Amino acid sequence: MPARMPFRAMALTSALLLAAAPAMAGPLQPPPGYLQPAGSKPGAASPCPAAPKPFTGTLAFQSKYEGSGKARDTLNPNAEKAYKAKTQPITAMEKGLVSRVKKYQRSGNAADLQCAVQWLSSWATAKDGAVTGAMLGEATNHTGKSLRKWSLGTFASAWVRLKFSASNGVAAYPEDRRRIERWLSAMADQVVTEWSPDDPIDKINNHYYWAAWALMATSVAVDRRDLFDRSLLLFRVFEKQIDADGYLPNEMKRATRAAGYHNYAMAPLAMIAAFAKANGVDLASEGVVGGRSALTRLAQRSETALDDPASFADKAGAEQDTATLDSSSRRAWLEPYCWTVRCTPREEATRDASRPLGSTRLGGDLTSIFATAAAGAASGNPMHEEQP
Repeated sequence: MPARMPFRAMALTSALLLAAAPAMAGPLQPPPGYLQPAGSKPGAASPCPAAPKPFTGTLAFQSKYEGSGKARDTLNPNAEKAYKAKTQPITAMEKGLVSRVKKYQRSGNAADLQCAVQWLSSWATAKDGAVTGAMLGEATNHTGKSLRKWSLGTFASAWVRLKFSASNGVAAYPEDRRRIERWLSAMADQVVTEWSPDDPIDKINNHYYWAAWALMATSVAVDRRDLFDRSLLLFRVFEKQIDADGYLPNEMKRATRAAGYHNYAMAPLAMIAAFAKANGVDLASEGVVGGRSALTRLAQRSETALDDPASFADKAGAEQDTATLDSSSRRAWLEPYCWTVRCTPREEATRDASRPLGSTRLGGDLTSIFATAAAGAASGNPMHEEQP
């Protein structure tokens, strides 16, 4: 018999579920930029290579921070090498799939679409004993659970891009669609059990936000309102965690990487807020302290992390490691954020100077999605505006 949830936790969860009730009925939708048709760039389709071998084994991987102290901020070169070697098929699938989706969105070529669908279908139908579907094996450690939700975010958001395109090409693949969506749902069910909003709040960090993004993307990909609501629950835990100055206590624990992890946490939260807005839920106006919402406080702190990471040193008690902050993908959150709220001129300038922006685990090219959506809404008013 499963363990009963404590009454206090049940009460909190029930209250948050009521608060999370969406304002719009009907099928869940992505932001409007996902609905644009595939392009028509001339040229022959590229050959479709075989998809990477599906990962059907136990999800148990060494952490690249293995042996580090409580801050988990010191890379272990040997552990990192082992991690990359064992996760190589997963990484290759994520990057290759996103590349194929991007190619189809540019070309509109049916063969490019077929290739992306085949890749997803091959992982959806992979078998390991009685289990059908890659990435559904037992996760025996934290890193294994992390890989599951990261890859789900990639796969689900890639499928959203294909499924909702006005070209409606996936209609030609009804059997593949059923297999893929059944598989995404099964992965999401496991992510729900592995990343709970009822876990101790001092343990809930960016990993939970990335899990929430994976659930949000899947909720739209397969039209499951329960996953949508679960994502909102996790987002609202973030709202309770962030302080008045935009700091996240559990990311400050990362010492030399505090700045980097504040910025890293912003990416999934911005995507969740954008998808929520597309379905009538204004997360960007919640958790207001001192006239600023929780999401805006983190956005402004994340800007600081990018522009002046050394400013985190005193509060974190350690000089900041800035190596990971140089990647343009660390600014990708500006695309969904600036669509969800009205960005400051400085934020817009940073976004425009950094384009094109994208991130594999957010589904790839975000500029083509949100710049189009913003242009289409130029004559209207955004749901929520932040004053410069």
